[in-house]
Amino acid sequence: MLSQTQTKDDETLAGEAGDCGHVLVVDDNRLNRLKLAKGLEQQGHTVRLAENGREALELLRSESFDLMLLDILMPEIDGFEVLRQIKDDGKLRYIPVIVISALEEMESVVKCIEMGADDHLAKPFDPVLLHARIRASLGKKRLRDRELAAEEALRKAAEQAQANLSRYFSPNLAKQLADDPESLDLRGQRRNVTFVFTDITNFTPLIESFEPAKILSLLNEYLDAMTRIVFRHGGTVDKIVGDAVYAMFGAPLEQPEHASRAVSCAMEMDEFCQDFQERQNVSGVSWGVTRIGVHSGPAIVGNFGGEMFFNYTAYGDALNTTARLESVNKHLGTRICVSASVVEQIPGFKGRPVGILVLKGKSEQIKVFEPLSDELADAPGTEAYREAFAQLEAGESRASQTFAAVMGQYGEDPLATFHLKRLLAGEGGISIRFAEK
Repeated sequence: MLSQTQTKDDETLAGEAGDCGHVLVVDDNRLNRLKLAKGLEQQGHTVRLAENGREALELLRSESFDLMLLDILMPEIDGFEVLRQIKDDGKLRYIPVIVISALEEMESVVKCIEMGADDHLAKPFDPVLLHARIRASLGKKRLRDRELAAEEALRKAAEQAQANLSRYFSPNLAKQLADDPESLDLRGQRRNVTFVFTDITNFTPLIESFEPAKILSLLNEYLDAMTRIVFRHGGTVDKIVGDAVYAMFGAPLEQPEHASRAVSCAMEMDEFCQDFQERQNVSGVSWGVTRIGVHSGPAIVGNFGGEMFFNYTAYGDALNTTARLESVNKHLGTRICVSASVVEQIPGFKGRPVGILVLKGKSEQIKVFEPLSDELADAPGTEAYREAFAQLEAGESRASQTFAAVMGQYGEDPLATFHLKRLLAGEGGISIRFAEK
């Protein structure tokens, strides 16, 4: 309580306008509240009054204040409890609190400061000193508000950067790049990476046979799932062209296991695409087979869109080879073709050989494999195929009979059928040249 004999003129509490704020005065003594309010209003502050701690907490949670002048000895809820609740509230704990109390013992003063009070004045107080303490506390609050605003701006900028990066990169990678922007070198680097290209067969006729809204909905569902698969394996979506997905592994950050990530991604994509195709066919939509090519090689990666357009992508012959591997599936009857440059980087690769191919528009030969699940890789039919392929590679005349036996004993096998047709047409060996995509 203020001393009833305090003789200092109320006008002394008033000062020049400036550094003003919205102040909550909390005191159970009506005269004290009015006296403080009058002086604060003369300084240019706006003032709200509370006669106890309960009322003070209600006001704090419903209005925004720049400062609180708090008495300690009050009924219902005292000042110590108010300080405790403010300290525990994330939204209120930054409000400066000046305690004005009749409690002068050092123990009480220390307790107030430990509980979060910014300052302590004993009653009766010096109005000039109080004015100085108020201005100092408001100055500190404004500085703290600027710091919090700057932190919030940085947080929002980081969130926006992560949201932008998440369009191209997996969530974990996007967060890493947003947290450490310098790790994303956009100037261009020559990097050994692994590419995954996908494409849907006969998609153009499908577009022409359905309403745009129907096709758009299905395509978005398909592309969203394919993108999520890429991200799940830590890949980067290079671009989406129509129904085709181009992804790369090993950029923008180094991934020593980029080849195995890419093959795992391709395998999961294939599983999803088969299920998606089956579901659409059942519903009356003639959704085509998705073909996939996987190849490793050097490429230049970077932001090729300039300052106005972010286009983190890659250039190099490895991309063309990947595209050719995707398209050659239609000749082989396979859904996934993986080059030897990928297989050589994966210890224990599970799959079977396709042949040594000369792809359309290429002059060099490339050894190609079909990746298989653990179950299929160890299946008797796969072992029988490998035996027939070894005979084909050795130029043995019995290779045609062995391929025929594979088909007869283990059922339809498009790749075995492809080699058998070649043999029946008078071709031999495992080197195959393709004149078409």
